[in-house]
Parts: sequence; structure tokens; C-alpha cells
Amino acid sequence: MINLAATAPKAPRGKLAPQGISVTGVQQNELLRALPMDELERLLPGLELVAMPAGKHLYDFGEKIEYSYFPTTAIVSLQYVNEDGITTEIAVVGREGVAGVAMYKGERASNTAVVQAAGYGYRLRTDALRAHFAEGGMLAQQLMRYTSCLFAQLAQNVVSSRHSSIEQKLCRWLLERLDRSPSNELKVTQELIANLLGVRRESITAAAGKLAADGLIQCRRGMVVVLDRSGLERCAGACYFAARATAAQAMHGSH
Repeated sequence: MINLAATAPKAPRGKLAPQGISVTGVQQNELLRALPMDELERLLPGLELVAMPAGKHLYDFGEKIEYSYFPTTAIVSLQYVNEDGITTEIAVVGREGVAGVAMYKGERASNTAVVQAAGYGYRLRTDALRAHFAEGGMLAQQLMRYTSCLFAQLAQNVVSSRHSSIEQKLCRWLLERLDRSPSNELKVTQELIANLLGVRRESITAAAGKLAADGLIQCRRGMVVVLDRSGLERCAGACYFAARATAAQAMHGSH
């Protein structure tokens, strides 16, 4: 697992785009790092390093998607909001992927993307991404593979919502953030977790209390510290490992 500091990526030595974007900095995103150097260098002029503060909406359901975002230290929650305003998280994106891929002109967002953990990332105009995609090559392959990963994540979320206990759902939710976080400290409130999982806050409080009593996590005001990852994995159940295995196969199976 890459250990990234939760600060703006530095501009290391290496090939720079006109605005000072470096190859090494861009490669902090794993999807971009998988590209051959010649493809990555063609992307550099269009990439822009941006701060991604917690709570920022990258795009909302039904909007035209202007930019695709490749997080490096930020974590993005993909959400569905129903007519009553009830929010449910359907997937999460970190340094392994991209949020906001629009494969045809005028495509509207089918979900809302909200920065859940503050950090940084690179953005690229969706029309530029489409043009690069049309060229084929490894970028097109990586985008299709990552789309498969998101579908797998969504499918496992559906299964988990029907067949997992509150405690298992909480463990999986925390592990998905931990996989994409530079540390074992997750800045999040129990109220937010409850909202995104679609359960009562009291249920999350009880489940978190049980995990804390077992020495797996420590709850502070606005923060959860993971003390025993292996213990969380044991509690999470099969859904967490199934989603991770599917993602690994999709992204690296043919390498």
C-alpha cells in the first residue's frame, strides 16, 4: 500500500507539463501510474492539480460532467439521492481510480460525487478524456477495467445491504476508507456513516461501541482510529474480500 501524506503532492524532478505538473506527482494516482510513459505524457498538458476539501460536490445527479477527477490523497463518495432527499452511498473512489467519467458528449451524471476525506487530486476535462479514450491504448483499457471495479463494488454493496449485519457494514465501510487513506485515522462522524449506510445513528453508535470494546477501533470526536485492521477484516465478512478480489482481478488480471 502506498503511504501518501495528506498534503498537496510535491513537484518532484521529472518531466513537467507547461503548468508544472510532474509525472511523479500524477503517478500518485494508481490508474494513471499504470499507463505507459508515452500515454501519460500526452495527458500531462490537460491535467490540473486541485485541492479537494471535505464536503465539496464535484458534480451532482443530473448535471453535465465537466471534469473527471483522479484522486491522490482525497477520497470521494459516490452517492444516490432519492426524491425525499435521502442519501445512500453506492461506491467510493480513492487513489486507485477516477470519478466523473463521461463517455459521450452531453452525458449527465447518474450519481452525486462528494469529497468525503479532504486531500488532493488531478482533474481533466471530460471532453479531453473522451478524446484520449478514442485513441485506444492502455488508458481505454484501464478505464474499462475500472468501470468493472465500480460495478463490482456496487453489486457487493447491494448484497451487503440485504444480508450483512450493522456491525459488518460498519467494518466494511471503515476498511474501504482505510484502503484509500494515508493513515489509520479517519475523519468522520458517526452521523455521516449512518446517513451513507442508510441506517439509524443509534445503530452505528452501538456497533462502533462494540468494535471499540473489542479493541478494534477508537472513537474520538469526529474521528475513528483503526487499531486492529485484521480484526476489522474478520468482522467485515465475505463481502469486503469479494469486492477487493474482483477489483484486483479486473485491474491486474491480464498483466
